[in-house]
Amino acid sequence: MSLSDHATGKNAGAAGAHHDGADFHAEDNSYLEKRTLRKGTAGWVLLAGLGVSYVISGDYAGWNNGLAEGGFGGLLIAAVVIAGMYLAMVLGMAEMSSALPAAGGGYTFARRAMGPWGGFATGTAILIEYSIAPAAIATFIGAYVESLNLFGITDGWWVYLAVYAIFIGIHLTGAGEALKAMFIITAIALVGLVVFAVSAVGLFDSSNLTDIAVDTSAVGSSSFLPFGLLGIWAAVPFAIWFFLAVEGVPLAAEEAREPEKNVPRGIIISMLILIVTGATVLFLATGALGADALSTSGNPLVEALGDSGAAKAVNYIGLAGLVASFFSIMYAYSRQTFALSRAGYLPKNLSVTNKRKAPTLALVVPGIIGFALSLTGEGAMLLNMAVFGAAVSYVLMMVSHIVLRKREPNMPRPYRTPGGIATTSFALVIAAVSVVATFLVDPVAALLTLVAFGVLMAYFGLYSRHHLVANSPDEEFAVLAQAEEELG
Repeated sequence: MSLSDHATGKNAGAAGAHHDGADFHAEDNSYLEKRTLRKGTAGWVLLAGLGVSYVISGDYAGWNNGLAEGGFGGLLIAAVVIAGMYLAMVLGMAEMSSALPAAGGGYTFARRAMGPWGGFATGTAILIEYSIAPAAIATFIGAYVESLNLFGITDGWWVYLAVYAIFIGIHLTGAGEALKAMFIITAIALVGLVVFAVSAVGLFDSSNLTDIAVDTSAVGSSSFLPFGLLGIWAAVPFAIWFFLAVEGVPLAAEEAREPEKNVPRGIIISMLILIVTGATVLFLATGALGADALSTSGNPLVEALGDSGAAKAVNYIGLAGLVASFFSIMYAYSRQTFALSRAGYLPKNLSVTNKRKAPTLALVVPGIIGFALSLTGEGAMLLNMAVFGAAVSYVLMMVSHIVLRKREPNMPRPYRTPGGIATTSFALVIAAVSVVATFLVDPVAALLTLVAFGVLMAYFGLYSRHHLVANSPDEEFAVLAQAEEELG
């Protein structure tokens, strides 16, 4: 009996079995043939570049607003804790991606661990993060273009439209081409950070780190923690901006060479690079300009360097950093949409691929939603909405790792997380704290995101859970586990 037949208890194409609160059926071969990605287009170097690319815009802007919430000390402590959380999470995801290499990433892991409801909840949270983050970045790109007076543009929405149209177009040419273009843009953005660091060292003054006025009414306040202990918590969502979206590397698993080896290597190396870049900009930018002035800056690295040739260079290269993250997160949302659609959780037309094996509607539809959101111009609010979706997905993914370790100790794991569930339990606790922290900073953004999450879960509960595809790769991983359990 095939996997699909085991899952359905029927012949392929017939109505399937009902289990885990969902109905499954098997599609014919032509269904999956129209929904395949190009294999073997990325080795570990491109995957590490993808991980850095997702995040690098966060080094150029956004993180510095955390200084207004926690001061330098608050943001530094938050960043150290969040870096620890991401490192622990990445090590957990490296294990799961080596065992379950499919385009669904976090959804695939959660589906195996917690069934269709848990899988869709995780995939939905990831999709909210990846659909909204590019909209936030588009507003930052628009502000950059206006400040540089490029092409004489003074109204950002033209820029938002252009970046969405151009980069969706590049992605439609195929994953290999898109990943190589992304790698080059990311390399340019990293050069910009090196130029910044070399220039900022000479301007560094340690007294600038603690120049924010102390709020004496705050518990535990000092020059290091001007807003007290609560300021550390309030700075958490901005510390997340140093690493947000690095967890998207496993979404490239189906298009990677030897994914069981290259995906773990790529995600771990990218995380280590991002720890270095994040620490560099946090210390040098704040020390060069001062925490108080930097806390409200829309272009922190450039303002930190003052009126110099290096500042102009970093200003132009900063645009490459924003473009790199915009471009790569677009890749991530398309693969998450593709995987959820192929398995029937989202409308199935969204996963049909073109001749170059790129998922057309999975690129276009979330792009249209993101463009509409970018027209609000509320970059900071959109950023907090993306962080909320991310933090919820982190909680669910870490639960998945712990459940799989407990329930399936003998599942083949080419890579194993150092420290096992102790490592991912630490990430789980910090992720849960981060979810609450998003309500501290922007309760409206968190509530709006919660409503969007609720609407999508209602769609699953009322409709799509009755139309799941048993023989999609992500579902087959879960069905195999169930078959083995029944046979055992």
